[in-house]
Amino acid sequence: MERSGGEGEEKNKFEFQEDNRTDSGIESFRSLNRSMIDDRCSTTSSVPDHHSMREEIDKLSTDERLDSSYGSSSLTSESLTDLLSKCSVSGTRPEPDQHVVDYTEEEGNLLATITEDGDTYLHLAIIHELESFTHQLINLFPKEVLDIQNNLYQAPLHLAVYLDQVPVVKALVVKGACLEFQDQDGNTPLHVACEHGRFECANEMIRQASASMLTSVFKRQNWRGLTCLHLATLHKHHRIMKLLVKKGVDLNLQEGTSGKTALHMAVELHDVDAVTLLLTKGANVDAAMLNGCTALHLAVGRQDTTITGHLCRAGADKMIRNIEDETALDLADGNDNILSVLPFDDIQIMGRTVGLNF
Repeated sequence: MERSGGEGEEKNKFEFQEDNRTDSGIESFRSLNRSMIDDRCSTTSSVPDHHSMREEIDKLSTDERLDSSYGSSSLTSESLTDLLSKCSVSGTRPEPDQHVVDYTEEEGNLLATITEDGDTYLHLAIIHELESFTHQLINLFPKEVLDIQNNLYQAPLHLAVYLDQVPVVKALVVKGACLEFQDQDGNTPLHVACEHGRFECANEMIRQASASMLTSVFKRQNWRGLTCLHLATLHKHHRIMKLLVKKGVDLNLQEGTSGKTALHMAVELHDVDAVTLLLTKGANVDAAMLNGCTALHLAVGRQDTTITGHLCRAGADKMIRNIEDETALDLADGNDNILSVLPFDDIQIMGRTVGLNF
């Protein structure tokens, strides 16, 4: 969409100031030219006058987004459908002898519009759940355009995952959409899937990603310091946790604020199933937070007898000291229920644990 204010203002409109973000390809999108449209577009009847198409877009409302940050009313479902009736995008190139409509540059760029919210038509088609139009646009646009992030740094893949549009997610990742882009909260599309329980979306992304890409995404923290595994654990999405484990996620990754592992989080949530899963798959039972607390410290401190027993059977060391110089045994003092599940098969000599073998 054209904006007043000259070329300088338009450039500033789309410049991102944060150096730590990846270029989302806006310049590539804005340079989308007539040759690409000519190769992939055809009309069902006649080509509409570009002034009338411009008027249709100019009439569209610019209501505020929903609080979820994923809903946008910049264009309505009816408006997009009406646009489709004027220009039908084909997923295949025309045959050599097939007549191709000679679009003007302005007409071609009607499908290359960025709204005031930074949304492309692909963003909006996903938001309004126009699946057919969405797939046509995915076929039309090159990979660089598929990765464009809007003003909230959401790429189309973020939106498709949030709205649980599994076929769209699959189409995007098959076309090569990047899994590493982070939205305004620092979440990649896989973070979104792990937080909201979008198992099928997560599965499609993981199936298509290379091993190196998965390793990078698995390690990436959002702005709260949380990785995908942390989010799946926090929201008790056990199926997704199992999927991440199967694909080789590091179970001992620490979040960026206090150094908790997924095991620490599962203990805090009293989530026995998650604790059992993580221990069974090899999580370090004695991993320490930045304050020196192990999962056993947390379980004892929360008086969780069941989880304390699981940790002890997995070999947890009850004599590890945190920065307060407290062991799990110290924290259990006076709690007979907890003390009853703590093993007493070792002693300490000069601060060191010594096993007793009889």
